[in-house]
Amino acid sequence: MRRLITKLLILMLPATIGAQSDTLTLTLGEAIAMAQQRSYDARAAHHTLLAAEWSYKFHKANHLPTLTLTSSPNLNRVINKITLPDGSSSFVEQNQLSTNIALGITQNVALTGGQLFLKSTLQRQDEFEHKSIAYNSQPVVVGYQQSLFGYNSLKWEQRIEPLRYEAALKSYKESMELIASRCANHFFALASAQTELYIAEYNYAAADTLSYFARGRYKIGTITESEMLQLELNKITAKTNAMNAQSHLEDAMLTLRSYLAIDETTNIKVETDSRIPDHSADIGKAIELAHEHSPELVTYKRLQQESKSALAQAKANAGLKAELYLQFGLSQTAEKLHKSYHSPQNQEYASISLTLPLLDWGRGKGRVKIAESNAALVETEIEQARTEFDINIGKMVRQYNLQAHKVEAAQKSVLLAQKRYNVARHLYISGKSTILDLNTATSEKDAAYRGEIAALQTFWSLYYGLRSITGGEIFNNKK
Repeated sequence: MRRLITKLLILMLPATIGAQSDTLTLTLGEAIAMAQQRSYDARAAHHTLLAAEWSYKFHKANHLPTLTLTSSPNLNRVINKITLPDGSSSFVEQNQLSTNIALGITQNVALTGGQLFLKSTLQRQDEFEHKSIAYNSQPVVVGYQQSLFGYNSLKWEQRIEPLRYEAALKSYKESMELIASRCANHFFALASAQTELYIAEYNYAAADTLSYFARGRYKIGTITESEMLQLELNKITAKTNAMNAQSHLEDAMLTLRSYLAIDETTNIKVETDSRIPDHSADIGKAIELAHEHSPELVTYKRLQQESKSALAQAKANAGLKAELYLQFGLSQTAEKLHKSYHSPQNQEYASISLTLPLLDWGRGKGRVKIAESNAALVETEIEQARTEFDINIGKMVRQYNLQAHKVEAAQKSVLLAQKRYNVARHLYISGKSTILDLNTATSEKDAAYRGEIAALQTFWSLYYGLRSITGGEIFNNKK
């Protein structure tokens, strides 16, 4: 009986479905696979992940050595005022060309927040007025610079950026499951529209048949005029419902076609499967997998680290600040290039700068207190969000497990309602029942068909919703 009803549904689809140049018949699985490859949501998720990957590569590169080659030649031809040895002043023309080249390697040190560098430089000075050339070489220069007692941005980046990237990876996987859930909603919206059209066409055909019999029975006086008019009205109503259902079908088809990025000339017909997975979900397992795979919990960790980072920065800016710079190397100067590398002399340079706020009217302390309050607020909000997260998973699991029984009940209701309608129609045609009983059976039949589609849509929405928050693994070990 069930198969017969399904065949009738397909056969009674309007002729417009076959009138298009192309008709694409899709199952739910085929539609989801297409959505995860072609939909705008899938492309947006891909580009979002790509941006996150490049951002993480930039972060990693920031902790690797950097090799640079620099040069800044300049020509200086001016008349400058200079002080002579006897204390007098004179204007002297200067005509110089200065060229230089430097090759350097820098390495950020995340542990201390400083920067280590190694470089080699060569300078040449041409004096055109005196026709002289001088070279200055620094074959090897090693140096280190960093902020003492300051904010170590490199250390905090190493804690925050991996969490940001981890969340992006998990968000992409979650997005694929959410695309499946959205696609299922669009799929069943079209399935519901097809069912509505089937119901309308079926009811119209039945109303037309009953109207024909009613006219004959009215002539022989076995029914009243009121009853005959009621059947005529039912026929008109059914025809109007069929036209409305056709319009809704086209709208639902347009939505699914757009989501799947299918050509607008292609017609779509969906085939629903009444079978559903015969396994239930466990709340404890779902929560465990969600904690492992959900990007939300990783985002919470990142927010915690960011609030701690802001607090550390506020404390560093409020107290003593010092900048350390150390440099050691070799240097020599000569009029010939090769001699500028002979017997180089040691050169050392060290500096430290200190800044201690003596009177800032509590601004530094205020920034620290604000950062502490923000950090405490973030901890409170995250604790609440985690509790609600677990509660919502429990609710979804219970709804999913219950929905499977609702689907089974809806499918039985379709069979019983269709059988009752057939009986009521036969009884009415044979004059053993009233039009009221037939109308009631018709309404119950229609409601049962709608209820089955709605139950399937809710089930698959919950199914892919659970997969999205558990990394797609909640049902992996189920048979």
